[in-house]
Amino acid sequence: MPRHVPARRWAGPGPLRRDDVHPVRPYVLTAEERQRRREQRGRRRTLWLAVHGIDAGPRWIHGLEVAG
Repeated sequence: MPRHVPARRWAGPGPLRRDDVHPVRPYVLTAEERQRRREQRGRRRTLWLAVHGIDAGPRWIHGLEVAG
């Protein structure tokens, strides 16, 4: 018969103090992060439209305007 082993308790550094924790706001983004997310959203939207048969590709390819 297996012997019962008690669960181990976490032996951390102790409770956190207010001075040890800095507030973090994950919803606050830098301008570069906002731009990167906006570009990614555009690429995903273009891909989704292409999957559904709608051509929303680039209007400029290698510096030349593409006829719409």
